[in-house]
Amino acid sequence: MTQTQRILVTGAGGTVGRQVVAELLDRGHEVRALTRDAAKASFPAGVDVVEGDLTEPDGLVQALEGVTGLHLITFGGAAFSPLETGPRILHLAKTAGVRRVTVLHGGGPTPLEDAVRADDGVDWTVLMPVEFMANALEWADGIVTSGEVREPFVDRLSAMVHEADIGAVAAVALTAEGHGGQEYVITGPEVLTVGDKVKTIAAAVGRDITLVELTEEEAVAQWRAAGLAEDVIGFLLMAYGDTPEVGRTVSATVEKVTGRPARTFTRWAAEHADAFTGRS
Repeated sequence: MTQTQRILVTGAGGTVGRQVVAELLDRGHEVRALTRDAAKASFPAGVDVVEGDLTEPDGLVQALEGVTGLHLITFGGAAFSPLETGPRILHLAKTAGVRRVTVLHGGGPTPLEDAVRADDGVDWTVLMPVEFMANALEWADGIVTSGEVREPFVDRLSAMVHEADIGAVAAVALTAEGHGGQEYVITGPEVLTVGDKVKTIAAAVGRDITLVELTEEEAVAQWRAAGLAEDVIGFLLMAYGDTPEVGRTVSATVEKVTGRPARTFTRWAAEHADAFTGRS
């Protein structure tokens, strides 16, 4: 049994951060969740919620007291800009006695991740998940209202990962030996097309769902209408139109690190079926 440790989770209200919190609690550890607005935060019982902003690291001193592990994101502030405060955060963390750090990869080089990788004073682990299964929630409105999913590049392949498995890998790396200096690509257990995902959701909710393939131009128009920024649209065209090999190749990270198989999309769809029926 791993000794109980106190872990500070930043980005604790996000898709991954909530899973890191849940997994640490499930493993019997003490969790301190950092949020910019504690009044709006909602976490499980037993979580110590503290206010703080990674763009102002000197305000984190109290949050870091008694902490042995630190989960970091690479963006901060109201605008979610790339953090330039990595060296100061790490200095404060080490001064407080933090021994292990995980950082959630931001999709490319970032100043904070660079600072973490360059620091030999802590056991750091970089978490590099591929497409989140939670991204399928973007289809919920269309499925509920019209029974359709409208997407381009429907034959694209994805080894998409259950967000809870990202949390599980982070929790182990933050509390156990042997993960320092590692870069973990985290995927699900299978490679799926868009059609595979739609069929899986249809089975989970017990109704037919029509997949409508959009042209690239139609997809761009749809994304603009949804308010996506041009740089985000450019990223989607790259990621979906020519998915990098790492995003469509199954890795064994989850089982290697946690000792159990990665969760399937079938399981994820069953867990989130209400979102696709309008009951959530």
